Amino acid sequence: MTALPHETASAQLPLTYWALKRVIDVVGAALALIFSSPLLAIIALWVVIDSKGPVFFVQPRVGAKRIRCQGRWLWAPTRFNCYKFRTMIHKADPALHQAYVAALIQNDQQQIDQIQGEKTTAKKLVHDPRVTRVGKYLRMWSMDELPQFFNVLLGDMSLVGPRPAIPYEVELYQPWHMQRLLTKPGLTGLWQVTARSSADFDDMVRLDIAYIQNQNLSMDLKILFKTPLEVLKRSGAY
Repeated sequence: MTALPHETASAQLPLTYWALKRVIDVVGAALALIFSSPLLAIIALWVVIDSKGPVFFVQPRVGAKRIRCQGRWLWAPTRFNCYKFRTMIHKADPALHQAYVAALIQNDQQQIDQIQGEKTTAKKLVHDPRVTRVGKYLRMWSMDELPQFFNVLLGDMSLVGPRPAIPYEVELYQPWHMQRLLTKPGLTGLWQVTARSSADFDDMVRLDIAYIQNQNLSMDLKILFKTPLEVLKRSGAY
């Protein structure tokens, strides 16, 4: 894995911020899992009935952890297993998504349109033949991401932060793109509540970097409150 730069402003934020952020993460994720447990059970059954394969899709993701080194707080690269409800056929070939991600990062609109099968402004793989019938509905309402509350409890993710990157995505990053990895990844973030699936990749990265450079508790809470509204509006959902 490409090493992350160590010295960052976000790593030096006060300990009180990180402690409060962790408390909000744990309490918020625990309450979300408790209150959504009937829905989680229904979705799990729905996934099993709809297609063969496991209930959950487990995928390695790239994250970061804050460590103490020589009297300084630094960000160190890490990998973790990200949990989602399975929305694709079992053992789906990742080649299609890899090609799409490459075209997106390179801003190759012609290749994007070819992969999408039509001209579109959507910055998301819309017509994915690997997606199951149930998977389309789960993705439409972002319900496939509910198991990531377990990632938050485990400390792999936060409620708010840049979305965790896929390793083959990071391999294509330009050096400045790596800045979006300089904090703990999150379930939702500034990009999701301002330009979900409408911003190109570079703009998405700029929004993630803007969050990291201005990261504070007030911003986290505003993003958390805005997220359910964006989900209900189905902003950028397909």
